[in-house]
Amino acid sequence: MHPDDSIDQKLAQDRPAARPDDTASTERTIGRHRLPEQPRRGVFGSPRMRVALATGVTCCLGVGVFAATGVRDRAEADREPVAEAVADRAATDDRASRSLDRAASPAPASPTPSAKPSPSASRPAAKKKPVKPAKPVRPRPVAGLTQTQMDNAKVIVDVGVGLKMPRRALVVAMATAMQESNLYNLANDWVPESLDLPNQGSGADHDSVGLFQQRPSSGWGTVAELMRPAYAARAFYVALREIPGWQEMSIAGAAQAVQVSAFPDAYAQHEDRATTIVAALT
Repeated sequence: MHPDDSIDQKLAQDRPAARPDDTASTERTIGRHRLPEQPRRGVFGSPRMRVALATGVTCCLGVGVFAATGVRDRAEADREPVAEAVADRAATDDRASRSLDRAASPAPASPTPSAKPSPSASRPAAKKKPVKPAKPVRPRPVAGLTQTQMDNAKVIVDVGVGLKMPRRALVVAMATAMQESNLYNLANDWVPESLDLPNQGSGADHDSVGLFQQRPSSGWGTVAELMRPAYAARAFYVALREIPGWQEMSIAGAAQAVQVSAFPDAYAQHEDRATTIVAALT
């Protein structure tokens, strides 16, 4: 027997008897020496399992920290332009609020006691009546004329002025109408059509009608045209302008050149009155 056997035996005697269900632990020996008995542990009780579990948890925590750090870095990167913009806006607003060019807001108007409206203010505005065109002022008769004669004389002068005829032409036309119709718009008893038109009396000299007793058969115009004073005066002025040298003729000579009357000297008697009438109308 080995010299140490006595000691082993003594130790074996002093050790309590092993449990029946722990046979596996009593059988583990290295050489002749028995390993000290190890307490039973669960799945995570072994040191290797604890090291592996700690290592896994550490890795997970590292990944989480790295991910959280990345998110925080991106959030901070996104907030940097926003923060700069807010700072710039604040600086701009601050400068604007201190600018001397900034218009001051008007102070609120103090309430004024309500005044009672005047009767004229509460009354509805009267509607304006349409202004009627003023009636043409009838010229005042001169040189012994009636109002009807003066009205016809005005038509003769107005037409001549519109044609830019000289004053002498106006006197010639006036003296002619005074001799031919005594400044009345005459119809003709031999021309029934003229009697149906507005007129101021009638004559009976061939087919002569109107202020200048012009004849439709001679080409002066239609009966209806010659019975209108303005048309008859215009026809006379046009014919006078076609007479060569009429300006150097006498009033009676110029009238006769246009009318070709059987009584050429009759126009001269009206020259003075015709001059007065034209002067009153121009």
